[in-house]
Amino acid sequence: QVQLVESGGKLVQAGGSLRLSCEASGSIFSIRVMRWYRQSPGKRRELVASITSGGVTNYADSVSGRFTISTNNAKNTVYLQMNSLKPEDTAAYYCNVYAAYSAPYDYWGQGTQVTVSS
Repeated sequence: QVQLVESGGKLVQAGGSLRLSCEASGSIFSIRVMRWYRQSPGKRRELVASITSGGVTNYADSVSGRFTISTNNAKNTVYLQMNSLKPEDTAAYYCNVYAAYSAPYDYWGQGTQVTVSS
């Protein structure tokens, strides 16, 4: 089992920056991919960024060049550095991990709200 706790969401002005954190506990040795998703009212949850245990990163086109995903050395915390924030970045942001050998393998955090004012 893996437990995820997100933090860092808040109200910020457009053009500002914010860093989200997601700390994993439990069977962290089995984590292979860590991801950030977001969902705003009336929209589908979308993948924002991902990072593998080997450090390979991927980003949604809408955030590429503005957001950076990273982990700490212990690989138990994933960060999402968000720069040049736009009102359309307003959403609940969720941390997700794929943990091989640790059923049910797919784990979610409770979400943290990011609101960008224009």
